[in-house]
Amino acid sequence: MHVIAVDDERLALKNTEKAIRAALPDCELYCFDRPSIAVAHAGKMKVDIAFLDIKMYDMDGLQLAKWLKEINPATNIIFSTAYADYSLDSYKIPASAYLLKPITEEAIKDAMLKLRCPISTDAKLRVQCFGNFDVYITGSSVPLSFPRSKAKELFAYLIHRRGGSCSVEELVTVLFEGKEYDRSINRQIQTMVSVMRKVLREAGVEDVLIKQYNSIAVDTGLIDCDYYRFLNQDPEAVNTYRFTGEYMSNYSWAELTSGLMTQMMN
Repeated sequence: MHVIAVDDERLALKNTEKAIRAALPDCELYCFDRPSIAVAHAGKMKVDIAFLDIKMYDMDGLQLAKWLKEINPATNIIFSTAYADYSLDSYKIPASAYLLKPITEEAIKDAMLKLRCPISTDAKLRVQCFGNFDVYITGSSVPLSFPRSKAKELFAYLIHRRGGSCSVEELVTVLFEGKEYDRSINRQIQTMVSVMRKVLREAGVEDVLIKQYNSIAVDTGLIDCDYYRFLNQDPEAVNTYRFTGEYMSNYSWAELTSGLMTQMMN
């Protein structure tokens, strides 16, 4: 479940973040003090729930909600306000709830019962990023087999991007480092995408991919991933999955992230 919180008052944003993490410990949470950055983020990653302060200087929460709904109509909007008598009745905003500041864990749990758009929480894949990269159908202990190593690396990079859309040019830069983009490389990328999709389709989980014109991404809501849990400060990512300093050790482009995660552990 991908959640964002937006408030230009940093102290209030910190309080909201704390309440969300307490109420929704398994969510993937991003916090922003600038609405414009939140809009840019929503354009790259599918947002399930947005907690928005109504009164902000650059762009008020009502306008921000309209932008988010245009990007993804299934985004659930939850407004926050410091004014007990504030009413949304005069605005045609498809909001699930509005909460009085300071936001509490209990208020968020109550708002979750009122969501207008259902959120799928049934993970179809279990993805291992700590150590070597492997992909499993949920409930299975046998990893999926990719007939081409580059097709598996492509899927690994999509997992690494956590729902962010990847263009063909970006994939070439990462997977064919140092090689110039030309027709031959383009054909290789297209072949890799086809092989990856075939593996996922035959496993019955191709819908974890979000395919658009000239870009591709994964639906993080359908994926249980140790890396995602780690970033969400889930204790299981350390105690159960046991991150020991290795992240996607199969791939050189993952080395920087491995180093950053090691610093987070210290």
